[in-house]
This record gives sequence, C-alpha cells and structure tokens, in this order.
Amino acid sequence: MSNSIALHYFKTPYGELVLGSFKKQLCLCDWRYRKQRAAVDARIKKGLDADFTAETSVVIEETKKQLLNYFNKMQSTFDIPLLFIGTDFQKTVWEALIQIPYGKTSSYLELSNQLNNPKAIRAIASANGANALSIIVPCHRIIGSNGDLVGYAGGLPTKKNSFS
Repeated sequence: MSNSIALHYFKTPYGELVLGSFKKQLCLCDWRYRKQRAAVDARIKKGLDADFTAETSVVIEETKKQLLNYFNKMQSTFDIPLLFIGTDFQKTVWEALIQIPYGKTSSYLELSNQLNNPKAIRAIASANGANALSIIVPCHRIIGSNGDLVGYAGGLPTKKNSFS
C-alpha cells in the first residue's frame, strides 16, 4: 500500500481519541479503547487501501482545536472536511446523525422513521455503532425509545456526563 492515513492520539477530558486523516479529510475520530477498535481500523484501512502512519496533519490539528472548543462549550458544530468509509446505508445513517442539533436527542426508531425505513431499526443501530467519527458525527445523541441511554463506544458514563 502506497497510501497513508495520518494517525494521532489525542487525550481529552472524556478519554483518549484516535484521529486520522487521509488526503486533507478527517476519516477517523474515535475512542482509542473501544471494543470494536480493530474492526473499525481494518474497515478504514481496507476502504482507503492505506496503512496508518503515526503523524499529524492540518486536518487533525484543526479537529483537535474544534473538539477542545466543543468540550469547552465554545462551539456546537464542526467545520471539518469528513471522509466516510462504509456502505451507502451506513453513510446515509451518519449523514442523518449530523442533522441532530446540538442539545437534542433522537432514538433509533425516530431515525428509522426519518429515513423512511421504519423496519431498519437494528440496521440503523448497527450503522450508528460503526461510526468512526465519534462526537463530530454525533452518535452520542441517540437514546433508547424509552429515553434510556443506550450503548456508546466511549462508554455510557462519558455519554451521560459529557457533551451534547
């Protein structure tokens, strides 16, 4: 493989993130110690036909700056070029997640109805769990239909006590 994905570890008040960029786009912003780390990394490397290289980039540095502003409640949206690596269905779900406003939540059921696919709740939950751009693509804004917190790669305590 001749392509490389810049990979950088970033400690935040909520845990350590792995940031990755490829050709001036962010392709990875995920929890370093999540259970599906190996699967997410393999999907990205295969999808880009590239390997990780320990380095930073302009996109990674801008992401760090915007994440810190977000955590400090100085901004509520992100302006970073994103590169989704996944199926067309996953990309549709991730685009829908981006539309959930700061401070609001949604459920898998609401998301499936929004996507005109009310029987796809489990597939939507799976796509949500496969999100490699955590926080920026706000999978943390998804709750259970009964209002309970449901799985989060950064852990439920992070989801509960952290950010909108």
